[in-house]
Order: sequence, then structure tokens, then C-alpha cells
Amino acid sequence: MSDGVKHINSAQEFATLLNTTQYVVADFYADWCGPCKAIAPMYAQFAKTFSIPNFLAFAKINVDSVQQVAQHYRVSAMPTFLFFKNGKQVAVNGSVMIQGADVNSLRAAAEKMGRLAKEKAAAAGSS
Repeated sequence: MSDGVKHINSAQEFATLLNTTQYVVADFYADWCGPCKAIAPMYAQFAKTFSIPNFLAFAKINVDSVQQVAQHYRVSAMPTFLFFKNGKQVAVNGSVMIQGADVNSLRAAAEKMGRLAKEKAAAAGSS
């Protein structure tokens, strides 16, 4: 899929993404989850709009296929969106996670992370 979303298939793949990308937004979803399907097009649009290689990535993690990662982050509801900076989970706009298909909160978080990543990319390009 060329929508800018990184589809994670293993714990190792997610660890690699966290180690190689400064900011990561992670969407924990399930194929059987109606709200996950409802918000997926918006998430893909945010990924397409804000992704910057090595600075900001948008990942999708199927909780049934990659259970180890979902369990590690104690994901218990779908969709759940988590945010990472330099490999560590962080809060964005005061929230360490967004649970449910909350488009407005997700948009605000994606925009903030997009702005931060753009600033870091610009600074890296000028140094």
C-alpha cells in the first residue's frame, strides 16, 4: 500500500521502526473492529500528509497478528493510537494514548507530530 502507512508484521519490525524513526504514531487495530475500519481512511490520509522518512512514520499493528507488541503496550481496546519519540512512548497533547475512533484527537496529535518532525527534518538539513 502506498498510503504512507507502515504495516508491521512482527515485534522486530516495530522495534526497527522505533530505532530508525524519530517520531512514530502507532495504530493498534483488529480486522474485525468496526471503528478501526471507520477511522482507517483518515489515518492513511494523515500518514500521507505528515510522514517524513526517518523523522515521522505512521504504523498499523494488527493486535491479532502481532500480539506480542500489543501485549507489551497493554493495548486492550481497538483502535488504540500510541505515540513514540526516539523509541520511547510519549504523550501528545496531554494524552499517552487515544482509544477509540476519535478523529479530532487523532488529527490534532498527527498535526502536532507532523510539525515537530518537520522542524527536526529542517534542522537536520541545515546542519
